[in-house]
This record gives sequence, structure tokens and C-alpha cells, in this order.
Amino acid sequence: MPDPLGGFAYTWPLYAAGVVAYLLGSIPFGLVLTKLLKAGDLRTIGSGNIGATNVLRTGRKGLALATLLLDAAKGLIAVLAAAFFGTDMAVVAGVAAVIGHMFPVCLKFRGGKGVATVLGVLFAVSWPVAVATCLVWLAVALRISSLAAIVAMIAAPALLWLMLHFQRDATLPYWLPGEPQHVEMIGVLAVLVLVRHHANIRRLISRTEPRIGDDAR
Repeated sequence: MPDPLGGFAYTWPLYAAGVVAYLLGSIPFGLVLTKLLKAGDLRTIGSGNIGATNVLRTGRKGLALATLLLDAAKGLIAVLAAAFFGTDMAVVAGVAAVIGHMFPVCLKFRGGKGVATVLGVLFAVSWPVAVATCLVWLAVALRISSLAAIVAMIAAPALLWLMLHFQRDATLPYWLPGEPQHVEMIGVLAVLVLVRHHANIRRLISRTEPRIGDDAR
């Protein structure tokens, strides 16, 4: 991970990238789409969350899919754009975009849980691991959405680490994208997502967590 306490000549571009990525991540696509297409105010529906799962509770599957893709695009674009200036810049942008989604200034820092945006970041740094993580999510999502997100976020840094480990040892016969710094970044983002799911984790333990499409939290 980049050192935020380094010399100003080195760190100011990192801070600038962080601010731009944060603002990009702060765009509440779910809220914007549902308001524009008169599907209601997400903040008064279901969990009040601005993410795709809550958009699905409006009954508009197309809007939910669009929200998922746009939220993922925030992380993808932030990392790909910053990657032109180096891995450190990409790491800062990825973390900032997810924080922007979770704590958007335009919504008084009450945002989403960040799963789609983290997946976008993951696609930017290692698409094979991102695909594998999505498959993990799909396998569990047939039961409970929040459990799928939690399992996928735990799996993501582990899968990326394993891929880089086998690649370094020449076990894999071909090169796959990814850097050690990316493992640290995805690990940090996974922890943030798990913290944002603290209420869901409590309900999972008490077996009161709703399934996809339920009107509850």
C-alpha cells in the first residue's frame, strides 16, 4: 500500500486521485435511477440502502441490474484511469471509490455497502479473480443476498493471493493480472464491506435475515 505520510511532492497526486475517485464513487446511481424513472425513493424502501439489492425491492429488475452495473463501473473506471499513473495511484483510487459509495457526501455519508463497487475494482485489477468471486456470490445468492456478499468478500482477497502465489511459483502455465498491492487493497475493502454488513451478520446469526426479493431489511 502507498505511504500517505511520504513527501508532499510524491503524495499530492495520490490525494488528488483519492478525491476524484471518492467523488465518482459518491454518485448514488440507485437513488438517481429510481427517482428519474419514478420507482420511489430508495431511502424509504426496504432497508433504505441505495444499492442494487434494495432497488430490486421496487420490483424493477432492470433498474436493479443497471444499478449493479453502474455501481461496479465506478470502481472499475476509477482504478483503470488511475492505473495509468502507477499501481499506488490505482490502489488509492480503488479504496477511495468504495469509500465514496459507502459514505457519499451528497447523502450525508449514508451510502451503500460497497459490494458492487468492490467487484468493479476487482475486475480492474484481476478479471479472472473477479469472475471467480462473482461465481461464489451467485452460488450463495440463491439463498441469501447478504450472506453471498459476505462470503464473496472473504473469498476475493484469498483467491487473488492464491492466484499470485501459484503464478509466482510457476504453477500456472500463463500470466494473469494482479499485483501484491492489489491483495492488500482488496483485503482492506473486504473488511470495510464486512463492517458495513454488521447488522446483516447479526441477523444471519439469529436466522432472521431476509432472502433476495423480501421486503425486510
